[in-house]
Amino acid sequence: MKEVIPIETKLIILRGNSGSGKTTVAKSLQNRFGDATLLVSQDTVRRDMLKVRDRKGNLSIDLIRQITEYGKGKCEIVILEGILIEEGYGDMLRKLIHFFEGNADVYYFDLPFETTVERHHSRDLSNAFGEEAMRAWWRQQDYLGTEGEMMLTKEMTEEDIVELICSRTEAGEMSR
Repeated sequence: MKEVIPIETKLIILRGNSGSGKTTVAKSLQNRFGDATLLVSQDTVRRDMLKVRDRKGNLSIDLIRQITEYGKGKCEIVILEGILIEEGYGDMLRKLIHFFEGNADVYYFDLPFETTVERHHSRDLSNAFGEEAMRAWWRQQDYLGTEGEMMLTKEMTEEDIVELICSRTEAGEMSR
C-alpha cells in the first residue's frame, strides 16, 4: 500500500473591520492558489451556517476552528478571513497558529473608518447595512499581537495585497 505523505499547510489569516476588503482579497488568493485551497469565511460560518450573532463565545468560534484545522495536511493553503475581533476570537486564532506549528501568516487591514465605508459602498452588500451599523461594529487597531502580524494599509490596492501575500507564501517552504 502506498504511503500517504501529509501536505505541508500554510495558514493565512486575514482580519479587519467590515468593508476593509478581506473577503475580496481572500477570494482572489483562493483563485490564485488554485485547487484544494480551503477558504474559511467567518461570515459564512456565523451568518449562513449557524445564524448566530457575533458575540463573545458564540457557536461559530469553535466551528471556525474545526473547519480551519480540517485543512491541515490536506490542503497546501488554508485562508481564514473575517472581522475576527481579538476579544472574542483571539484565543482561538492563537491556538490555530500553534496548531499549524507556526506556519501561519497574520494580516490586519489597518484602515481608517472612512476608507472602510467607501469600500463598503462599492460592493454587493452595500444595501444590507449602512455606515451607522459599521460604526457600531468598528474596532480601531484591533491587533492580534502575534509575532510577524502584518498591517495592510489604505495605500495598498487589492492587487498589491494579493501580490504581497503570494510572494510571502511562495517564499516559504511550500511544496508547490
